[in-house]
Amino acid sequence: MDETVAEYIRRTVLKIPRDEIKMMLQKWGFLSEAQLQTLNFHQIKDNISQEVVQLCEENSADIKQAAALDIIYNHIYQNKRMWSVYQMKKSGEELECFDITDFKKKFKRKLRSALKNVTITFKEYEDNAIWIRVAWGTPYKKPNQYKPSYVVYHSQTPYVFISASMLKSNLPLLFQALIVASNYHDIREMELRSHSLNSLKDIVFKRYSQNFQTYTPKPLQGGTIEPEDADIRIIHENRSEKERIHRLNQEVFGSGPQPKLEFAQYRLETMFKSDPKMDVLDKKEPFRCLVKFSSPHLLESLKSLAPAGMADAPLSPLLTCIPHKARNYFKIREKKGLHPESFVSP
Repeated sequence: MDETVAEYIRRTVLKIPRDEIKMMLQKWGFLSEAQLQTLNFHQIKDNISQEVVQLCEENSADIKQAAALDIIYNHIYQNKRMWSVYQMKKSGEELECFDITDFKKKFKRKLRSALKNVTITFKEYEDNAIWIRVAWGTPYKKPNQYKPSYVVYHSQTPYVFISASMLKSNLPLLFQALIVASNYHDIREMELRSHSLNSLKDIVFKRYSQNFQTYTPKPLQGGTIEPEDADIRIIHENRSEKERIHRLNQEVFGSGPQPKLEFAQYRLETMFKSDPKMDVLDKKEPFRCLVKFSSPHLLESLKSLAPAGMADAPLSPLLTCIPHKARNYFKIREKKGLHPESFVSP
């Protein structure tokens, strides 16, 4: 077994929590049950990793087997990576039967025609997700196994989730291989990023429902207040206002937990409104700006603004429509004729 493969397997085992090493090695399936029985999982992890490497040497492990173990680790600990959403588009609405064997063959052929030194590993999961690991090299260097790109593609959908390596220059090659293998002709980033891959899936697969309505809050009832009734009236109004905010928040965000979104971006385009008599603008040009949102938990942060008294209820549709904008990405882009990486707000 190559020394670089042995070291990579050793480091991968060291990343795994000790209580989960046996379970992950069983999922890997490269070592036999008899070999696993010889391992002492109660010793320090460094010793465990050395013993695993020795068993892998007996089985003549290569980089493909090592990469397969890495995929299993990243599938279980997918929140350790930052994921971006991309959407692909066909030239027509035709539906095709998906052939996983054909997909893998086309993906490898396209990528290796552009770059010879590359390691490509696939693993299929029960939710129709194909995990692809790509370790990048150069024309003169072997692939760097410690900085791979990860792709999660759900067959029969136009959505791709990518956790890219530091080598951003390789993304165009990855995009070309994806659209050729899946029979699409275009791919664009949706400007949604998060460590929570499942939350991004909930948004683009519409497993997360959110209402997008504009509400007109009703004014509080006025009238003459007797001094002795003032305190009671204030308490009642405060309670009514909290109930109103809670009701509107539930109508907009729903009662369940929000998908964990950490980054969103779209372009705002609107007409500047002013008094015609002031003649502020000589030309009626639209006002344009780039709106970016980032937070450890963006949607939950937006949901908490009104109850915390930091914003009026209901929130502006500019804030509550972020997942909706993402799902209608291509429709908006084509209708407005805008830059491919932009969203448009009405």
